[in-house]
Amino acid sequence: MSSLASVGLTFLGLTCVTFFIGRVIPIDPVLAIVGDKASPETYARVRTEIGLDLPLPVQYWRYLLKVVHGDFGSSVITSHPVLQDLLQVFPATLELALPALFIGVVVGIPMGVVAATHRGRWQDQAIRLLSLLGYSMPVFWLGLVGLLLFYAVLGWVGGPGRLDVTYDDIVSPVTGMITIDSLLVGEYDVFWNAVSHLLLPASILGYLSLAYIARMTRSFMLSQLRQEYVLATLAKGLSPWRVVWVHALGNVWVQLVTVIALTFGGLLEGAVLTETVFAWPGLGLYVKNSLFNADLNAVLGGTVLVGVVFITLNMLSDLVYPLVDPRARDQ
Repeated sequence: MSSLASVGLTFLGLTCVTFFIGRVIPIDPVLAIVGDKASPETYARVRTEIGLDLPLPVQYWRYLLKVVHGDFGSSVITSHPVLQDLLQVFPATLELALPALFIGVVVGIPMGVVAATHRGRWQDQAIRLLSLLGYSMPVFWLGLVGLLLFYAVLGWVGGPGRLDVTYDDIVSPVTGMITIDSLLVGEYDVFWNAVSHLLLPASILGYLSLAYIARMTRSFMLSQLRQEYVLATLAKGLSPWRVVWVHALGNVWVQLVTVIALTFGGLLEGAVLTETVFAWPGLGLYVKNSLFNADLNAVLGGTVLVGVVFITLNMLSDLVYPLVDPRARDQ
């Protein structure tokens, strides 16, 4: 019950902060609807219709009731319900984030372990340098350089967008992720074309995620390798490989689950620049375009969706803890 109450309070705080930030930012939702050439009478009528003449607490209460029922209003840009737009663009971001997270976990965790077990040596220095570069280099710069080199010059990957124009509208959306939908109907040409477009942006995001995961794994492992049980197990004759990769790594999985969940949430909400560079029609590009066009309903809807994703990931992390560490079952 306490967990449900915590989730409810978190969601309430999320909607409250999101709503009042939306009222503070210098965007007039009425002008976005009627235009700057509308008459004062039209402006006043629309302002009353959307409830902006009411006190802020009343506005927030009405907004909260709508959000609970999945009503984020309509988008000024598309004229569709915001929830419908979000359900359409979110799978594209998910399709980009999942392989990026896979790269981050599969490559980043072993890199962190190797760096910790070779502390101060060239392996550690090289991995720390790669992680530092992943933190330091702007993602839009990596995207532009990657497009120039691997698409324009070498032709190894597909260009911007999710598909070449010749493959558009061949596969009907089921999950919204083209790679999966094309496999479901046996359109392998569409699948490989989608993979060619996905490879570069997913690799760039994967590099950024592995830089963070490797750094955190190294930190966790260094803490474990200083523990007395490591010396004890080595003294008993266990192989160093088993001590490091089974015992020490096994004791940091709870922390790594949290890191992975936060990384995944960051990939879903932080892919704005990547989606912009690669013209990837996902959540980040949708929110960015909505913000530039003063589409406040869409901006708030996208923000709430990202917050809900983080809340869900935290809940899932709590459920996974007992699976990766039996000691968590007794807590």
